[in-house]
Amino acid sequence: MDAFWLSLVMIFLAELGDKTQLVALTLATCYNTKTVLWGIFWSTLAVHVFSAGIGWFIGDRLPADWIAFIAGIAFVVFGFWTLRGDHLDDGEESCRRTIHPFWLVFTTFFMAELGDKTMLSTITLAAGNSFLPVWIGSTIGMVLSDGLAIVAGKMLGKRLPEKAIQNGAALVFFVFGAFSMYQGGAAFPLHIWGAAIVSLLVAGWFFFGKKEGKNP
Repeated sequence: MDAFWLSLVMIFLAELGDKTQLVALTLATCYNTKTVLWGIFWSTLAVHVFSAGIGWFIGDRLPADWIAFIAGIAFVVFGFWTLRGDHLDDGEESCRRTIHPFWLVFTTFFMAELGDKTMLSTITLAAGNSFLPVWIGSTIGMVLSDGLAIVAGKMLGKRLPEKAIQNGAALVFFVFGAFSMYQGGAAFPLHIWGAAIVSLLVAGWFFFGKKEGKNP
């Protein structure tokens, strides 16, 4: 698949049920939808230029089979992350009006995106593809995902089939991740596959074990 469309689709899916999408929905209840989407667009463009740049820089220095294998592991982990879902902290749910709405959206979204699943997904995608199509595709995919969620949330009063959407997006990540692992690591020895499987089991425990211990 072309790097632009691959980035657009994968980041669109990664954003479904993500923390930054919840931030976008919350901000859209406080401010004009166009202002929120415009702030998200420029904030995402700024964050993902670094994400795509990091991935592209690293990717040029790694063998193609290892890039595909590690990317596959990463996407399975992102599938776990998507399946678990995110939540907002109390401080992120309030509407603050100390600065102009555009800059508030830009700043809030920028900070929420740092270290987030979509940022890490962009780095992973850029490791095996060209910088520019990944940067633009990931930005558009994220804005489309947030825009659809905002419009649907306002129309349906936030009564979205969140679990079904998360399950579908997670399934895509699992399939894409497994295929990428096989594509890159078909010739790898068993001990590398064993280490990868153990890593995924640990990741699964991290996401779902911690969730079970949380207070409702």
